[in-house]
Amino acid sequence: MGVMTERPIRLESPPARDEHKLTWRAKLRRDRSLLLMNLPMLLLVLAFWWVPALGNIIAFQDYNPYTGGILESPVIGFTNFALLFQDPQFLRAMLNTLSITAFQLVFYFPVPIMLALLLHSIVSARLRAFVQGVVYMPYFFSWVLVVAIFQQMFGGAGLLAQLLRERGHEGVDWMTNSDTFILLITTQTIWKDAGWGAIIFLAALSTIDPNLYEAAAVDGARRWRRLWHITLPGLRPVIVLLLILRLGDALNVGFEQFMLQRSAVGSGASEVFDTFVYWSGLRTGDLGYGAAAGLFKGLVGLLLILAANRVAHALGERGVYSRS
Repeated sequence: MGVMTERPIRLESPPARDEHKLTWRAKLRRDRSLLLMNLPMLLLVLAFWWVPALGNIIAFQDYNPYTGGILESPVIGFTNFALLFQDPQFLRAMLNTLSITAFQLVFYFPVPIMLALLLHSIVSARLRAFVQGVVYMPYFFSWVLVVAIFQQMFGGAGLLAQLLRERGHEGVDWMTNSDTFILLITTQTIWKDAGWGAIIFLAALSTIDPNLYEAAAVDGARRWRRLWHITLPGLRPVIVLLLILRLGDALNVGFEQFMLQRSAVGSGASEVFDTFVYWSGLRTGDLGYGAAAGLFKGLVGLLLILAANRVAHALGERGVYSRS
């Protein structure tokens, strides 16, 4: 009898399906669990974002809520937008907003990254938890309290001015100096929000494989080399994502912080988009004009996000979104 040999059984994996060839019904069946999980949030977004966004039509109307409302107010096309670009206060608000955004992009955006790196380097878990609690705390303060604290520290009768006068120097009042207002609000933003902003970067640092640091140390890489070749590349996707979102939010620099300090430094230094919409739209009752300013702000933010996302794709990053 001949010796019978068994042929090895070859297990072939099923051919991968081309995602681009799936119909929308197949994708719906595939992702139905995820869609059901996101349904409550989608309903909230629909009710409180998309439906109210339909009210932006008043930017193209001579809107009067008392005589006709949205349905009967006459349509005037782009007249409100043309008036915006002829308004010197609007141009000043746009210039102030862009200047503040550019300044904070350089001097504020890197601060949470550096703070996260410092916190991550603390060996003692108890000391790290204590420092994190201290730097997170200002985030929960209201802007009223933040401005009051800075007034007590750097105002004309504040602690710094009193110490200078006791030593024979002239006191300073940084809270009413319009020339240094951009530096003041950036300092306030760093003190209030940098600790909270570091949380995302700390989470990204925790995903980096510790074996990479050990292998680099064995190869003789010092701390700065490990930071440059391991830590920063691990943080790069998060940095790019937050940078894109910050650019999309470029014209939204805040409202309370500027309204609280408007009387101290004047409207020339503190007028930004949000305060302009309030004074020109809500306070005067010209809601169509204010809606035009707000719609312009939103469209510019959308264009900045799309442009920054395309640049991120060109650099090899995923960005905010990518086509599947």
